[in-house]
Amino acid sequence: MAPTRDLDPSSSVLGFFGSELRRFREASGLTQDRLGEVINYTGSLVGLIETARRKPSREFTERCDAALGTDGALARIWPLLNRAVFPPWFRGFVDLEATATSIRKYQAQTVPGLLQTEDYARALLRKGLVGESEERVEEGVAARLGRQAILDGPDRPYLWVILDEAVLRRPVGGPQVMRQQLVRLVESARHPRVVIQVLPFASGEHTSVEGPLTLLSFAEGPDVAYVEGPNFGQVIDNSSDLTLCVLAYDHLQADALPPSASLAMIEAAIEKGYEA
Repeated sequence: MAPTRDLDPSSSVLGFFGSELRRFREASGLTQDRLGEVINYTGSLVGLIETARRKPSREFTERCDAALGTDGALARIWPLLNRAVFPPWFRGFVDLEATATSIRKYQAQTVPGLLQTEDYARALLRKGLVGESEERVEEGVAARLGRQAILDGPDRPYLWVILDEAVLRRPVGGPQVMRQQLVRLVESARHPRVVIQVLPFASGEHTSVEGPLTLLSFAEGPDVAYVEGPNFGQVIDNSSDLTLCVLAYDHLQADALPPSASLAMIEAAIEKGYEA
């Protein structure tokens, strides 16, 4: 069992989660070890999480809610833990993305995070977080997959994705991981609220050669654009700059293959380049 220590609930989201977990556990009359037995984790892990020295998984959180009868209180805190994992320059965009009714993306090098498989995301983060611990990598994977929750449910946003052909050709994580990722794209493209287009090499120069572009629309309020590069991101809401971003995306849509031909190209990439 992890030794008890004073914890300031306002010090961090992790600290708040730990203090709430301890409060619910003590109100239920359970020790750390007993709660661990009930949820099939160790009491020492419960103690580490209560003292903000370990981040809980979604499964741990959901089991605690069930065992302690908290009506999902801990699960409602859990997404905030993932938000804290994101770099500060990215958090504002994540908040906007979560409330968007329509998301339009262009990606030049990788599959967008909203459509990544776990293994694909892990391969990217191991390279992107070079020098970091495996635990930090796994926190990043969990946070990235957690963003995908906005695609669940009947009110999910419309998602329009344009992928440069390079995304299909770069074997991130190796052939098997890449094959699973492309299969995921094919499955996603068949959803009525998802459109995927491929911008082929044959299109040559285009309006977003400098990098990825995202456009967000909302039920209320104006649209925004988002651009990013290594270790920075910028939300664009200035009307004149936003107009240029929308125009750039419109041209990308025109230059890309139609959705049916794009799906056929992805399926061909699976068959020719990433056999099982």
